[in-house]
Amino acid sequence: MKKLMILGASILQLPAIKKAKEMGLLPVVVDMNPDAVGFRENDILKEVISTIDIPAVVAAAKKHGVDGVMTLASDMPMRSVAAVARELGIVGISETAIKATDKGEMRKALSACGVPVPKFFVASCKDDYDKVISFFTKPFIVKPADNSGSRGVVKIDDPEDRRATDEAYEYSLKSSRNGKVVVEEYMSGPEVSVETLTVDGECHVIQITDKITTGAPHFVEMGHTQPSRLSADITEQIRSIAIAANKAVGIDNGPSHTEIIVTDEGPKIVELGARLGGDCITTHLVPLSAGTNMVEYCIRIALGEKPGFSSPINRGSAIRYFPQHSGTVKSIDGIEEAEAVDGVVQISIVHGVGEKITDVTDSGSRMGFVIAQGSTADEAEKVCENAMKKIKISIC
Repeated sequence: MKKLMILGASILQLPAIKKAKEMGLLPVVVDMNPDAVGFRENDILKEVISTIDIPAVVAAAKKHGVDGVMTLASDMPMRSVAAVARELGIVGISETAIKATDKGEMRKALSACGVPVPKFFVASCKDDYDKVISFFTKPFIVKPADNSGSRGVVKIDDPEDRRATDEAYEYSLKSSRNGKVVVEEYMSGPEVSVETLTVDGECHVIQITDKITTGAPHFVEMGHTQPSRLSADITEQIRSIAIAANKAVGIDNGPSHTEIIVTDEGPKIVELGARLGGDCITTHLVPLSAGTNMVEYCIRIALGEKPGFSSPINRGSAIRYFPQHSGTVKSIDGIEEAEAVDGVVQISIVHGVGEKITDVTDSGSRMGFVIAQGSTADEAEKVCENAMKKIKISIC
């Protein structure tokens, strides 16, 4: 029986653990949390170690003699994936690990290859930061160089407001593991993500997703809809840019999740991750809209197989996150009524009754969501909205 190492045992990686078992594989699951939900699965091998502890992860991979290694919807384990692939001589990312997890290195690689990106600077210390922000006369974004899930992201509207710029630096720095922050021009316009799979250097665009965010200051994603409803001309530009971006950072085999904003100057890259998209985009929405099981394809690629790609259906799918504010969740009513709405596929509560929650400041703070399917993207969106109207949440 072939063994597949899966880095992470949270709810994000659970679909890979389940799918690997369905495919007759033995998952070797790695997570530092002994109580992680993925560890509750039967017929797996468990390794309670940090997914970013590269020497320990490599040692575990060698001990078990794994045939493949992967992670889902998480950037930080990518360097461990690369190390295991290199040490064991199996399929995986190489130098792309650094480019795909360090936003500064990523933008440098994209810019060098002519892929459109916003004007940006990388600040390694406060003195650097103070210098680079002097180049901005319009609103800009400050973000950690090496984190995800909208953690540490903040918009500065007035570059002359020193109190705001100083607070933004400290806020982003707290979420930066390497002590660097990226400062870049603020881009406005429709935002999408592009889900791709690459085999032997050939990049295949599987789906394009329309996004809804909270906007300033943190830009946390609150909804996704597939397929994109942008014009055919714009979506073709988006496809071309996503493919060029994959090539620029050197992704030869595996998935990518590329975020793009369509500015007045055309589409520009926000970020690229050498992994599947989170927020249920690739695990749930893509199968509902295109019929493509990207998790299975990623597993096959990790095992060295060369699958052909197809999209057997053309429907719409959507996810919407519950609106919330800081306080304690007192009650959640109407879930059964919402689940009865035709087209609703799943309703999940992440932070339930009795829990203290915050305003939406990053992906982990969101309390729940609704997933729906429709004959079109518009219909799927409408199903989500109708279901949300039936859910009554009391937060005090």
